Amino acid sequence: MKEGVYKDIFDQFTHKPRLKINLVDSTQTFIPFFTGNLNFISSDLNNHWNLYIRFPKTSQLCCCPFLIYSDDIPQVSQIIEEVIYANKNEFYDRESVDDSAFFSLLKPLLNFMQPVTELLTLPGFFLPYYEGFNRYSDNKYWLGVYRRSELFPLDFLKDICALCLQTRIGQLYTTPWKSLLIKNIDHGDRRRWENLLNKYRLSVRHAANELNWQVEDQCAEGLSLKKYLVREFEDADLRTYRLCFAIKTQPRTGLFGSIILRKQEHGWDILHTRDFNPNSKDFLCYKSRLSENELQVHLMALVQLYYQSYSDRDLSIGGNSFSDNEVTTGQKMKIVHQCIHCLSIYDEAYGEEMSGILPGTSFATLPEYSCFVCGSKKEDFIAKEWAVL
Repeated sequence: MKEGVYKDIFDQFTHKPRLKINLVDSTQTFIPFFTGNLNFISSDLNNHWNLYIRFPKTSQLCCCPFLIYSDDIPQVSQIIEEVIYANKNEFYDRESVDDSAFFSLLKPLLNFMQPVTELLTLPGFFLPYYEGFNRYSDNKYWLGVYRRSELFPLDFLKDICALCLQTRIGQLYTTPWKSLLIKNIDHGDRRRWENLLNKYRLSVRHAANELNWQVEDQCAEGLSLKKYLVREFEDADLRTYRLCFAIKTQPRTGLFGSIILRKQEHGWDILHTRDFNPNSKDFLCYKSRLSENELQVHLMALVQLYYQSYSDRDLSIGGNSFSDNEVTTGQKMKIVHQCIHCLSIYDEAYGEEMSGILPGTSFATLPEYSCFVCGSKKEDFIAKEWAVL
């Protein structure tokens, strides 16, 4: 997706959205896919977008059954917003939402529908580096600046604007990772940007285990916890490549991560996605009811567990690799139960510790069950084959 496509869509918004809107390329992993209320994700059909809706103040995610044309995104966003706010008792701050009822209200309001014919396939997660000076053409650089406090001095921002004007740079960018980007820096101007960093004593070489965190905006508690954990990670020389973390002190904030720290009345829970892909909504509870002082030990243990499973599955070390035939032979199928609304999975091999369900508990023997992600009832789960090695 070229930058101009996004700008053309943004320029057509004539209303100020009340819902958070994401507009992302399906092949990238730098920007999260599902943290908005309206998540437009590019499809294989030219100029058409998949739409995933996360209803306001809920954790429920549903897929729109038709694709949205690029030029229609602003209008569709406004119509969806009007339907939600006109029916707040059904679609706003609810434990669960009847998405079929929502789309039955929406369809008559739209006169352009391209049905979804292929399910969206997301890429494996890989977070690129987004700090420092980086060359992206023969004589052009982009500069990424990050601050531990997530605050940029006002005088620094004014000096950035002044230097941008002097060097004919017309735009600045922010990222979900609380960093600031300046693009289109000429090779001949690089020294001037380095002098600006020197003036404010700004470092642009932070460790990856510090950068890859999602913390709620203006949340002193979350930021303080992040700083503490990062120090502990650095003291332990902990590798966190391919992982990203989120600290949630409030419910339904839309943060994403492969490992989630969630504050509850009883303490902190540590969750992770089944495959450690932060765009997945299939969460497993690793530990619960932890004090803040206990988080560091269990987080490090979970990171080590991830690398152990990653090595066993994908790495070839010391001649112990598997051939393709051996992998195929070792694959088998098992039955799990999946929520039709948010796609989270109940796997009896794991049980569900946060709900008090022990490993090995059959789904059929549960007298009552509700999805711990979106709250859907037991009858909203369907049996599904799952490939395991």
